[in-house]
Amino acid sequence: MIMSSTTKIAVIQAAPSFLNKDKTIQKIIRLSVEAGRKGARLIVFPEAFLPGYPRGFTFGVHVGNRTEQGRILWQRYYENALDVNGPDLSRIGEVARKINAFISLGVVEKEGGTLFCSNFFFGPEGTLLGKHRKLKPTAAERFIWGEGDGSTLTTLDTEMGILGSLICWENYMPLARMAMYNKGIQIYIAPTADQRESWQWTMRHIAIEGRCFVLSCNQYINTDFIPEDILQLEDIKDPAGFVCRGGSVVVAPSGELLAGPLWDREGILYADLDLGAVARGKFDLDVSGHYNRPDVFKFEVAGQPPVLKIPSKSKPSEKG
Repeated sequence: MIMSSTTKIAVIQAAPSFLNKDKTIQKIIRLSVEAGRKGARLIVFPEAFLPGYPRGFTFGVHVGNRTEQGRILWQRYYENALDVNGPDLSRIGEVARKINAFISLGVVEKEGGTLFCSNFFFGPEGTLLGKHRKLKPTAAERFIWGEGDGSTLTTLDTEMGILGSLICWENYMPLARMAMYNKGIQIYIAPTADQRESWQWTMRHIAIEGRCFVLSCNQYINTDFIPEDILQLEDIKDPAGFVCRGGSVVVAPSGELLAGPLWDREGILYADLDLGAVARGKFDLDVSGHYNRPDVFKFEVAGQPPVLKIPSKSKPSEKG
């Protein structure tokens, strides 16, 4: 008899309290508790949710010149980024412990004087299990974020399956995807700021290519969520008031949509993931196994960490 078990996941499409770290952490806690009460064992937040994705910002950058006004705004962004040596990390870890769930959270992380667009993984014991730093910030993101490297191509072997993430347009890097496939990824997390219809095609393609579940999570944010002084400072204009429409989605290894896409509002997508679907999909296509030709193609990742084995948590849930 075939045994099958499912895991409930939650993909949270929401707006942060823009450039307000404390209020955004409060929202992360509230939404995580809500999803935990619904039985979610994995909760996913968007790219750069803390302290917000700065769509439309220029930070006063011109070729060969930066403005003092832009430096002041960047300072504000920096001050609201997450410091892994500060107390905020434990606040997020504590809610993961309380609801007995894994949390995948897109943050802007600071180290020294540099910011990184990162994805943090918290476990049900309340600890930070690992992180991934975006390898290649896209276009003007390079003004504000440094580059990650192969040392944070993190995958976690958990009780619900092997999970990991690539952030936004990293998912258009074929070799970055191959690195994740070679590590046996089963739950592929793709936090993003891309709100275009073409992103939906990419998510379905990756699910089919990797024979894995794909969880894509985007912010929903309109100009009502952005402080008025920033709107005036950066002259962010959109006739519909939208800064990002969302489009979060959950895709099965077959390419079938399990939840979403969710447009034009905040909300939580729930789905039950059956890892048996990954095994069934590999029968047809395994790009790191029987559908690979290592005798023809050579592949190497500099500094790649091993898959981290995360022990199951036997402690009963403390949902409340």
